[in-house]
Amino acid sequence: MIQSQSSPAGHRRSGGHALPPAAVASAARSAAVHTDGADRERRLHEETARLLTRAGFARHFVPRAWGGTEGTFAALLDAAATVGAGCASAAWCGALWGAHGRFAAYLPPDGQRDLWAASPDTRISAVMSASGEARPTRDGWLLSGVWAYASGVAFADWLLLASTEPVEQGGRCRVFAVPRARATVLDTWRADGMRGTGSHTVVVESVPVPRHRSFLMADLTSGAPGPGRASCHTVPAELGGGLLFCAPALGAARHALEAWSQGAARRARDLSDADALRLHRVLAVSADEIEAAQLLLRDAAQRADAGTWTERDVARNRRIAASAVGLLARAVERLHRTGVRPDPAGPDVVGRCRRDVRTVAGHRMLRRERAAVDYARSVFSELSDIPAPAVPAPARELTPEAPHADI
Repeated sequence: MIQSQSSPAGHRRSGGHALPPAAVASAARSAAVHTDGADRERRLHEETARLLTRAGFARHFVPRAWGGTEGTFAALLDAAATVGAGCASAAWCGALWGAHGRFAAYLPPDGQRDLWAASPDTRISAVMSASGEARPTRDGWLLSGVWAYASGVAFADWLLLASTEPVEQGGRCRVFAVPRARATVLDTWRADGMRGTGSHTVVVESVPVPRHRSFLMADLTSGAPGPGRASCHTVPAELGGGLLFCAPALGAARHALEAWSQGAARRARDLSDADALRLHRVLAVSADEIEAAQLLLRDAAQRADAGTWTERDVARNRRIAASAVGLLARAVERLHRTGVRPDPAGPDVVGRCRRDVRTVAGHRMLRRERAAVDYARSVFSELSDIPAPAVPAPARELTPEAPHADI
């Protein structure tokens, strides 16, 4: 096998808990079997969602007080990449269900009880781009609005939705926990890749949210400590968030390389030495890039799991995530351009992986321009006593389904 697999030993080095390998493998097999259907129906198969939950994705960062794992970024990265080799959309939903459990750990204890008293396997869909309106009431807020790109919402039990307080209350951004049953889902997801994520739009109309079902976005962004929060919860959102977005792309790129290699091995037998050499080079360079991305992401995951961090670490991990997904996108693009397919009469496996990786690479969390600006600012500020000048945001920004800028 060309593709790399999960490394439980690596999880032990980072002090975390690997998701059960057999359960992850079962979820990955289901994801692979149903990937064409998920692509067509724009949602995961029921069996795949169930097996992802059984494998422990949703409970991965849930506090132990509620039966959760309080796991590590390294463990979730490897498990999601394993599933991603079968279906990138399934890996995306699994990784985000895990990440959103970490977000919900910022809720007050009573809010956590609402989500996890019955089970730590509650699936949570979240939209962290502030939208809608949160009107204060005596007991909390009245939430209304429209939120786009709620991945995996078809299988969610709860939603985390970001909105801004009225200016007279401080104008702060807050995150609100809302039962999925209180929202309407609009069928809006039409991306070229990652179709099975079902990242549709949710609408909430005058839903009461008690105080214990809300927390400040600033606490999540900064990784603020709090009562009952484990070290995996007190991690700045951008220290670990980007690398989890890359996990499905890593799995898809591995799968593309494996499938392409099967077809290339047959084609190379009928080629001249010069033409065969071109295929050999494509294989070697693409394998180099995929393995380099994997090493970068695992290094970033260990940094997120270390328990201590600096602002430079946050900027570095953002840079690494953007660079890693760029490597994966280039590798799969190169494979696709050769026109080699493992089965000319079957599905275009490499083409589907290419669409999925390009869509992941276009996510706003993985924008290379902003990552470069933030990293440069962190480096320059440490090299000089003079405050770094403000750097304007890049004029061009990528949409959630746009290809990576340097392909």
